[in-house]
Amino acid sequence: MPTIREKRVYDEAAVPTPVFVTAEQGLVVAQLSDAAVGEFSLAHRCTARDIAVGPDGTLALATDESLLLAPDADPERFHETGFGPAAGVSLVDGPERSVAAADESGRIARLPLPAGEFEASIENADWTALGSVDGPRALDGRLVAAADGVHRLTASGVDHAGLDDARDVAARGAPLAATSEGLYELGNGWMLAREGGHEAVATDGEQAHAVAADGTILGRSTDGGEWNELDVPADDRIVDFAYTADSVVAATESGSLVANAGEGWRSRAVGVTGVRSIAAGPRSTE
Repeated sequence: MPTIREKRVYDEAAVPTPVFVTAEQGLVVAQLSDAAVGEFSLAHRCTARDIAVGPDGTLALATDESLLLAPDADPERFHETGFGPAAGVSLVDGPERSVAAADESGRIARLPLPAGEFEASIENADWTALGSVDGPRALDGRLVAAADGVHRLTASGVDHAGLDDARDVAARGAPLAATSEGLYELGNGWMLAREGGHEAVATDGEQAHAVAADGTILGRSTDGGEWNELDVPADDRIVDFAYTADSVVAATESGSLVANAGEGWRSRAVGVTGVRSIAAGPRSTE
């Protein structure tokens, strides 16, 4: 497949943010300026399954062959980590700063992120086995969504955190979980926010978005409260959301990015299929 590349003219006042898209053809990097998708390219050829980006620019990519890490949000600097084929990945901040990964069998392991020179540290690092879950579906921070519910990663293991048949989790702020029975928010235990099956959920700690099993797209404002149905011009099922400093951006399974910076949704196809997840990179200072 030839490199996908398109350029647009940006508003000089708007600093673009990279959005990373995992797809059947590989990892796409698209530049998002407010709600406009500008230059995009196929940055790494593989069968990409999941992506996570840390605030320092650490980039973690789960593929059907390996788990890759790169510094400075730079796909050209990916390094093998020795984990093997990965189904999902997340980055864990705090004293236990690390990358967590799961494979198709449910095995979950943790790799400490280097404090020093990146390449040398990754080559000499060892994965710590944490445990396993039944049917892993998504990782976010310390949370794992799986067929047997939601799990929390600790320094030494994997603890079951409740619910059943979890499809997705969002860890920032008050954690959220999408399950086959409803959309839940963690407060004094898991509290039902909306009945019925839900497939995806995301939050930046303030606003939040979700997708119901029937395709209904939902949003909740920064003030919390009720979930409201949104009219998003998506050409296919939305599989994931991400957030930049200015926008919310959603990805469809058939390869479109749909973004809103407060003045309505704008859509743009990025030329790939089988999209699994997206993540917004650190904001450029250039």
